[in-house]
Amino acid sequence: MIKIYTLTLAPSLDSATLTPQIYPEGKLRCTSPIFEPGGGGINVARAINFLGGKATAIFPAGGATGEHLVSLLAEEQVLVQAVSAQDWTRQNLHVHVSTRGEQYRFVMPGARLSADEFQRLEEKVLSIEPGSILVVSGSLPPGIRLEQLTTLIKRAQANEIRCVVDSSGEALTAALEVGNIELVKPNQKELSALVKRDLTQPDDVRKAAEDIVRSGKARRVVVSLGPQGALGVDAEGAIQVVPPPVKSQSTVGAGDSMVGAMTLKLAEGAELQEMVRFGVAAGSAATLNQGTRLCSLENTQKIYTYLCQH
Repeated sequence: MIKIYTLTLAPSLDSATLTPQIYPEGKLRCTSPIFEPGGGGINVARAINFLGGKATAIFPAGGATGEHLVSLLAEEQVLVQAVSAQDWTRQNLHVHVSTRGEQYRFVMPGARLSADEFQRLEEKVLSIEPGSILVVSGSLPPGIRLEQLTTLIKRAQANEIRCVVDSSGEALTAALEVGNIELVKPNQKELSALVKRDLTQPDDVRKAAEDIVRSGKARRVVVSLGPQGALGVDAEGAIQVVPPPVKSQSTVGAGDSMVGAMTLKLAEGAELQEMVRFGVAAGSAATLNQGTRLCSLENTQKIYTYLCQH
């Protein structure tokens, strides 16, 4: 089995709570918070774990919040390679308003990484076995330049590490300029920014994804389309998968669940259709949960079975 690693440069300790209503000035009475690990790559590793696979999460951890994050991952039996950091790991807050069904996400800036801390993370990445898959996911923290990210991806690829990138904006553009990325998962708006044109017609999305594959920037492009599922493109063709209608509670963990599921199938050598179906199933399964919870194996398998039959 091909080994999977994830890199999260801006991890977080996420807390979720429930309140009847939200308004200015007054005291908002909340339920006891539920704490969960957070950060793109960390959630991808967790999703892979929930789906029966194994992935090792590489990330910086600082202060009491960092210690709490590491202990939560240990409880979930997620393999960890943490680098000790001086700045405390950030803590995000997710508030669900029960009377209106609204969700508020308060996201703090990532903890600053020093040059030494980034170098130690880079050393862990470059010690990964050749042939392994590395998922680089999430935002860049203060103190880290785009050039550092692209250099790390180039060095990893030179070590025969297969890179998956799930980011947005300048970080995603820069990673694709490196080329030969195994898999990227932009949404329609992010894809439009990548190709620098509006994507208004149904075929526009497919053609834009095909352009990225044809250019050699990525081997596979899977465009998330919200309720319309996802469109996957590789050198062999394109496939769109539309999920069954489900009662969505929260979309917070859907993207990371989708990337985790697709990476697991990539490690198993699956074809694009199977990858996209399993990814859409996991993403849809995550929306069934309130707060920041990710996909479950049971719900993912149910939805995946449905998709294979329709």
